[in-house]
Amino acid sequence: MCGIVGVIACRNVSKILIEGLSRLEYRGYDSSGIAINNEDGVYSHRAVGKVQALKDKFEAYPLDGKIGIAHTRWATHGKPTEANAHPHFSGDDLALVHNGIIENHEPLRRELKAKGYEFKSETDTEVIVHLIHDAMKSQPDLLKAVQASLAKLEGAFAIGVVQKDDNERFIAARKGSPLVVGVGIEENFVASDQLALLHVTDQFIFLEEGDVVELSRDQVTIYDAKGEPQERPISVFNHNIDATDKGEYRHYMMKEIYEQPKVIAACLDGRISETKVLTSCFGADSGFLKEVENIHIVACGTSYHAGMVAKYWIEDLAGLPCTVEVASEYRYRKVAVPKNTLFLTLSQSGETADTLAALRMAKELGYLTTLAICNVPSSTLVRESALTLLTNAGAEIGVASTKAFTTQLTALLITSIAIAVENGLSAEKEKELVQAMRSLPAYVDLALKEDAHIKNVADRFANKHNALFLGRGTMFPIALEGSLKLKEISYIHAEAYPAGELKHGPLALVDENMPIIALVPHNDMLDKLKSNLQEVAARGGELYVFADKDTDLHSEENIIFTEVPKVDSILEPIVHTIPLQLLSYHVAVVKGTDVDQPRNLAKSVTVE
Repeated sequence: MCGIVGVIACRNVSKILIEGLSRLEYRGYDSSGIAINNEDGVYSHRAVGKVQALKDKFEAYPLDGKIGIAHTRWATHGKPTEANAHPHFSGDDLALVHNGIIENHEPLRRELKAKGYEFKSETDTEVIVHLIHDAMKSQPDLLKAVQASLAKLEGAFAIGVVQKDDNERFIAARKGSPLVVGVGIEENFVASDQLALLHVTDQFIFLEEGDVVELSRDQVTIYDAKGEPQERPISVFNHNIDATDKGEYRHYMMKEIYEQPKVIAACLDGRISETKVLTSCFGADSGFLKEVENIHIVACGTSYHAGMVAKYWIEDLAGLPCTVEVASEYRYRKVAVPKNTLFLTLSQSGETADTLAALRMAKELGYLTTLAICNVPSSTLVRESALTLLTNAGAEIGVASTKAFTTQLTALLITSIAIAVENGLSAEKEKELVQAMRSLPAYVDLALKEDAHIKNVADRFANKHNALFLGRGTMFPIALEGSLKLKEISYIHAEAYPAGELKHGPLALVDENMPIIALVPHNDMLDKLKSNLQEVAARGGELYVFADKDTDLHSEENIIFTEVPKVDSILEPIVHTIPLQLLSYHVAVVKGTDVDQPRNLAKSVTVE
């Protein structure tokens, strides 16, 4: 989702801004732009497409200056055109970049047009810059004009603003969209993501909801939503700086798939002993585990699929009711909260707009407590949740989530066992499960060894336009995740069904042109799933079966078998995920799509 970079320095900032935008490309975007403020005024370049198109303009027509703002846009209001790209201007006085959505932009637009303002774009963003310009007629100070204007906005935003006649500062603000301040020596920065600034600083201040920040070369002054000055702590970035380097891999997605044994081990580290789950991993307030009687999981996309798996684990191991809901639905209905319900959110970025809104709503509804399972320790979700369990996956650059998903599952399994222990799970069973978890990184590494085989299988998908994924029990959410990955990066239409539902409609789709991907765990549902597969084979369907060798399944006519390591049933959802990730990756490569930055998608969805 859209990215912002802003810089004030004693040196030319254009290269810093361009590099920052390049580091934000993973978020998803369709156009980009830069505004540079120098002694002669505010000048800009904008371009549709990749950041390289903007670089080409800079090479042809360089812009120099010591203050600048830059932006990558993911279209919401208005098509991806140069006119709709940021920065947006009001006259030649002000330039502004914006992430988020202004919900009341239409009445504000009408009001500003009545005052004589001319709109040159279709965006909601242009309303903000004209609003600030109008406020400066009665309040010439940029900071005060920004504060007054933001009070009129409804929706979510992060903004950066520069003024033509002010070469000593620029203003930024956030409400509902992430924004971080980077602290340097005689230079300061803002960005949507720390990764955008790692080439210039590793010290950051995380802005709170409603903060407005005034940045000069030697000072950062933060005001809260009431306009009161605030001190915010400086944090040092502790992720591996090499996270933005693909290394030996062709794509970030493949690099991140292969990092999973390492990051799953990191997720487990310090959370389990030889025989037990260490409840101290939930913090000093881990006593909540004794009080939990219900669990409510809320998430979006891939994280929602992880929550669906956790429902099976929690109800099986702990015997407690667990509901899982899409965040965008949860926040728009009347919610009944049973006594002593744990509200558990899942998000890779910790900035997912719908999940954050759901958390804020839940805090007013009387839940026992709130727990966030998240990958980004500095994120808004982490800061606003009472309890946190970090996944420790490291920066994930590819838009299609891989290692973030499997570490979420790992963290959820830890949580499920911890809750189960407080609800009568025996010490013997806890030891069995913990020892299984300790072997998980090795089994994931073993699953990766099927890569070459899966690459060959992927060639058969080159001309396919649809696919059907089947799974039972915990394999159904994994089938959903597999279908999501395939459609995200290969643009093949894919759906997933519980295998038992095949005869209730989807069977009508089965023919030689519809590949069927079946996940076959080795459990008490094996025979029933084999019957489902026979229904497909009898109708000429082409089956792609993922199972361990002890299921007695193998390749034959119209059946392509891929071996998955035989593991404890509790680990099957995680291990079966790996070959599906590899399949979607290799199919996308065969089809020649943009693996890391699939069309129309964003890494962090910070708007509704």
